[in-house]
Amino acid sequence: MLLLILLLLPLVGAVAVAPLKGNARTAKLTALAFALVELVLTIVVWFSYSTAAASSGTRFQLELSVDWIPAFGAHFALGIDGIALVMLALIAVLVPIVMAFSWEEKIPEGRSAAGFYSLILVTQCLLVGVFAATDVFLFYVFFEAMLVPMYFMIGRFGGPRRQYAAVKFFLYSLLGGLIMLASVIGLFVVSGQQLGAGTFTWVDLQRMAASVPESTQVWLFLGFFVAFAIKAPLVPFHTWLPDAGAEAPVGAGVLLVGVLDKVGTFGFLRYCLPLFPLASRDLAPLVLTLAVIGILYGGLLAVGQTDMKRFVSYTSIAHFGFIALGIFSFSSQAFAGATLYMVNHGISTGMLFIVVGMLIARGGSRLVGDYGGVHQVAPLLAGVFLVAGLSSLALPGTNSFVSEFLVLLGSFPREPVFTILATVGIIFAALYVLWVYQRTMQGPLRGAAVLGALEPAGGPGTMLDPAVAAKRPGSGFPDLRKREIAVLTPLIVLILVLGFFPGPVLDVITPSVVATMNEVGLPDPVGGLSR
Repeated sequence: MLLLILLLLPLVGAVAVAPLKGNARTAKLTALAFALVELVLTIVVWFSYSTAAASSGTRFQLELSVDWIPAFGAHFALGIDGIALVMLALIAVLVPIVMAFSWEEKIPEGRSAAGFYSLILVTQCLLVGVFAATDVFLFYVFFEAMLVPMYFMIGRFGGPRRQYAAVKFFLYSLLGGLIMLASVIGLFVVSGQQLGAGTFTWVDLQRMAASVPESTQVWLFLGFFVAFAIKAPLVPFHTWLPDAGAEAPVGAGVLLVGVLDKVGTFGFLRYCLPLFPLASRDLAPLVLTLAVIGILYGGLLAVGQTDMKRFVSYTSIAHFGFIALGIFSFSSQAFAGATLYMVNHGISTGMLFIVVGMLIARGGSRLVGDYGGVHQVAPLLAGVFLVAGLSSLALPGTNSFVSEFLVLLGSFPREPVFTILATVGIIFAALYVLWVYQRTMQGPLRGAAVLGALEPAGGPGTMLDPAVAAKRPGSGFPDLRKREIAVLTPLIVLILVLGFFPGPVLDVITPSVVATMNEVGLPDPVGGLSR
């Protein structure tokens, strides 16, 4: 019942928070309390998971399965492997951080904090369901349902073009989901032919995967792949993300680029490779081509962005190219690196998005050109911006370096050409991160957002002295406040700890990626994983 409680607790919290429209503080405290209890429960789940059992061949743990729609062979089935577990941990960490960051965020007129926080909790519930489902039809239901709260968060609480961005996000994802539904139905029909009775149970479907004709696998694979490629997002299915990321409120944007996008790459590992191994191997060159294009294209567009929120979105497109490269290179090291990259990207990009949100809250502008010399008036803010940026470009000693290194190391033996091309993206990462940091944080005070924030503090026509502004919290362009420091500290700690000590997370991931490697049916080009 542990996973069922983990699934339902945020939903109960959303029901409790939604009616508290007249008392924003109570709504926020109640939502945060539920999120913190969920975090504690996730820690219990983490320590209940046995890596020894996973290594000995147990595919899923903490399983729950009850008949749901017997006529269709559908079950309400939950279970986790190491890949799902680390994603559940990422959700549990990011949600309370998002809530704490959004504490003083301005809510659009006619909206309420209770509505926003209840939508965050509903999103958390559905994400837990997506990662914990072991029935393909149940997974599809959660996959589609999670669009709804994110649509309302963008459409009701976002920026000036929020309606356009929300509709575009919803239509892209819905189209992908409908294409996947066709493959889900096809998979049920094929299972009836192969097993004598149709089923949606993942374990049964995986056992019959090798006997499904290759041509059938290709068509079924493509249905799942398009849905996951849109969600991931891979080029050319990516165009919804820059708009959604730019117009979403910062808290929703963190969940969007930090967790929700990972459903696509998780789907590659959980469904595309184990259920359609022959098709995965046949179509891998196509996916790898899209991955490398995404790395280079996303990096180039990130370099040229003038909007900071769109900048973060394009960096994510480049990072997801590395994750897809690791997944479709068919190596246990690359699988482990891609899974770890999913976690580390959520931490690094989530922090980068939050810092950008803090900058926008002070200056009132998303444009890079409206900032300059911020380190003079807000040195702590400039410092955490640098930490988030260095983690995003995978500096050695930060969390992203370990995962990116594993991806490249594991991909090279089987796909040397694609791997070499992907390494060019590392140069682009250094360019776009350092360019934005230099433009906004370094040099003399400049830019309409910074100067406009400082001018009123000293009276019309004057500007507050930077040294004075730095010592006067709340005046001009303030440095980090205590609440903001509390929000960012866990992320900085995770960036450093996972940069130097990734072993505990890799220990959880390794048995599951080895099992996935065996399900694909290819020899491991690097001879397996070792710490």
